[in-house]
Amino acid sequence: MNMNFIRHRLGFIFGLFLVGLLFTGCDGDKSDKIVYLNFDGTDKFGGMLIRDEILKGAESKGLKIDYFDAKGDSNTQIDQMKDALDANPQAIVLLAIDGDGIIPFIDRANELGIPIVTVNRDSNGGDRIRVFSDEYEAGKLQADYMMKTLPQGANIVYLEGTSSLKLSIARWEGFSKELLAKRPDVHILDMQDGKFSKAEAMKIMSLWLSCYPKIDAVVCGNDQMAFGAIAALKAANRLTGCQVSGIDAVDEALKAVESGDMIQTVKQDGVQQAAGVVTVLEQISKGGKPSDIQVPFTSITKENLTQFKK
Repeated sequence: MNMNFIRHRLGFIFGLFLVGLLFTGCDGDKSDKIVYLNFDGTDKFGGMLIRDEILKGAESKGLKIDYFDAKGDSNTQIDQMKDALDANPQAIVLLAIDGDGIIPFIDRANELGIPIVTVNRDSNGGDRIRVFSDEYEAGKLQADYMMKTLPQGANIVYLEGTSSLKLSIARWEGFSKELLAKRPDVHILDMQDGKFSKAEAMKIMSLWLSCYPKIDAVVCGNDQMAFGAIAALKAANRLTGCQVSGIDAVDEALKAVESGDMIQTVKQDGVQQAAGVVTVLEQISKGGKPSDIQVPFTSITKENLTQFKK
């Protein structure tokens, strides 16, 4: 047999063997760590409460987490996501800043076989395991309560959260579809993206107060924006007679409902969401294939406040 042919065949077989080793090595090199990509550690609900509960719960289960905070900057989060993909972790916990911009990197994680777990702030695409609450329901609960409390011909303004996020869109749809179809007398004066920010909401609300002499209600996509609206209303001496509703039921919001500054906050159960994330991560660590977990919302007003006060 021709020796050159034999050498060629042996070289080809050896090459296939090396490729096999390479791919086997990629699977075997998956880290035992979990990467946690937070959107903004100064946010009291998703940034702080959920983070603290997840880290505490993960520690109790012996799960190792590398934590990173994008501080509200989408480019920073994308860079952190790239680093996370390079590290080949066991899973990535993601609270997205930009629901669309992060999708290509979730798709890449899908290709690499790295599970993505979203909570509180979801992406708008890519395969991921969601620990979530039905955001439409949150808006509907706001609508249901205001159906009963708004005066005839009420004028309202709406502070939406980050408009690129699915949760913001769903909360608005839940509120607008459930209220306006049943109360055609209600007028939406304006709607702006408050970026889930107290400071941004205060700025927008101050402008609205200079434009509209009569505002009967301010509906907000989260409690932080409600606090900004309240600050502007108080500064203009126009809080009395204006109903303010928010979402998250942080401690400050419960106090505001008690004092009358807010008429309602919708409880998004961050503790249960965090517990759901830990459950999913534990299942992944054991080789399981977890499913989505849904956590319900609850409307909190003066009528049922005592059940939720600490």
